[in-house]
Amino acid sequence: MKKVIVGMGTCGLSAGARPVHERLQALVEDHPDVCAPGITGCIGMCYREPLVEIRDGGNRWIYGDVDAEKMGRIFEAHVLTDRIPEAVSVVYSEMADGTRGGEEKDFLALQQRIVLRHCGLIDPESMDDYLAVDGYKALRRALTEMRPEGILQTVKDSGLRGRGGAGFSTGLKWSFAAANQGEKKFVICNADEGDPGAFMDRSVLESDPHAVLEGMAICAAAIGGTHGYIYCRAEYPLALHRLYLALDAARAAGFLGQNIMGTDFSFDIKIKQGAGAFVCGEETALFASIEGQRGMPRIRPPFPAEKGLWQQPTNNNNVETYANVPWIIRHGAERYAELGTEKSRGTKVFALAGKVVRGGLVEVPMGTTIRELVHRIGGGIKDGRTFKAVQMGGPSGGCIPAALEDTHVDFESIPATGAIMGSGGMIVLDDTSCMVEIARYFLNFTQQESCGKCTFCRIGTLRMLEILERITCGEGDPADPDKLLLLAGQIKEASLCGLGQTAPNPVLTTMRYYRDEYDAHIRDHTCPAGVCNALVDFFIDPDKCTGCTLCAKQCPVQAISGQPRAPHVIDTQVCVKCGKCLSSCNFGAIFKG
Repeated sequence: MKKVIVGMGTCGLSAGARPVHERLQALVEDHPDVCAPGITGCIGMCYREPLVEIRDGGNRWIYGDVDAEKMGRIFEAHVLTDRIPEAVSVVYSEMADGTRGGEEKDFLALQQRIVLRHCGLIDPESMDDYLAVDGYKALRRALTEMRPEGILQTVKDSGLRGRGGAGFSTGLKWSFAAANQGEKKFVICNADEGDPGAFMDRSVLESDPHAVLEGMAICAAAIGGTHGYIYCRAEYPLALHRLYLALDAARAAGFLGQNIMGTDFSFDIKIKQGAGAFVCGEETALFASIEGQRGMPRIRPPFPAEKGLWQQPTNNNNVETYANVPWIIRHGAERYAELGTEKSRGTKVFALAGKVVRGGLVEVPMGTTIRELVHRIGGGIKDGRTFKAVQMGGPSGGCIPAALEDTHVDFESIPATGAIMGSGGMIVLDDTSCMVEIARYFLNFTQQESCGKCTFCRIGTLRMLEILERITCGEGDPADPDKLLLLAGQIKEASLCGLGQTAPNPVLTTMRYYRDEYDAHIRDHTCPAGVCNALVDFFIDPDKCTGCTLCAKQCPVQAISGQPRAPHVIDTQVCVKCGKCLSSCNFGAIFKG
């Protein structure tokens, strides 16, 4: 019997997967003996969602851009008569003999998946599906065949480093927690993914939640952990829903709770929903939030391995880090260490977003270049425009110019550019992006998310933001770049936590590589990319204007004149450059100049 599966991750649902799934269910009711319906999470092809997969024996076909009507055609042709329907794209196919095809075969063929190994393949709400791909076998091995010291050594030998951004040795970090004694010992999963453009952890939790639970349980067995917490953003309702289901299933199956798998090891996990404070991604602020306090960083030392949550020994890693662990235990440290570079082992998951053709999730060996990620896997820049930069590391990261696209993505090479690896967000920018506005956008984010504990972070980021806002409004002063550099240095040196210490990075990297754009804004009162409205004029193309009058109705200062069904004109002396006319025009008749 064939199996027909609909991608029901957040990306799929937002693109319209629910009516597709409902249509499939209705078709199956009419043909109950033909196929079995199912769901899965995100396979990474977010740019082609909704996705529908058909499995027949060892063969699989994935259709992209499916709606309810196309679902009917796929069912009628492929499910009922084994024909590929016309005008419905097969984005990926994989036959039992290993042959791959489809429009997007390179997207998956160029990746090497460990963290995402089950994403888009299993039903994330089914324990049976996870067990069918050898789920919890790593935990069984850790508990019945290995001693805690052996687990620690295996993780150390693998070379796994924390995937939350710091890149600290995971095995070494675990050994610190193992060496300290307390009444309780906590294992924390940081799922407070808050970087704009980053969605790696969310997709893993939605698509393969048991892998994270298994990784946390193995960590607990290694360090003597007794209690676990997953700190997940409340803005991730689907991830939370599937986590709760996974926890209930794991307890029912004896993989969490008392005397796991018949051993003397007991461990359970609770979920703490975060309230959307970006600073709670910092581990000590996260601990404070779990404890019911305001999420603010604490001074270190003591470090969490000694005194963390409720002053007890605590280990904290992010979702991606834990998801690697079961694979390492099952396949061995040597196989994992074969991937990546000498100092950055294994693979890394990235969220490709922005002006790239293939936006979605990718997993590649450490050391892969930016060029390979953007142009080969990502398919290049949308609309044939010019690649300008990638913004890496979220609001605490930096912009790496196209001239450095051969930079290897690892924990050594990326910091050398002034950016940071971060958790894996990678926003691709093209020649229509204003680098001063990019810096202003990210600094505005970090300034709003500052907890306010440190004066330099609270006030310094505000002063930097004020300067950037003046520059983008055409009111910059020649002394402003030096002021930005001075403030950036003070904020980095005097801030307590990583948020403040890295907040100036977007400004520092854009000034380092795109100083000419700052000069153009300040000296020439122009925005080379035409993004900053205050530095451009708006015009109407008479050949495209239909005289619909919508732009004139939207203009708050009545700067647009013209008769109905005749070309209109913008009075640039009256125009306040709010951009409402541009956003309201349905005919592409309004442009900047």
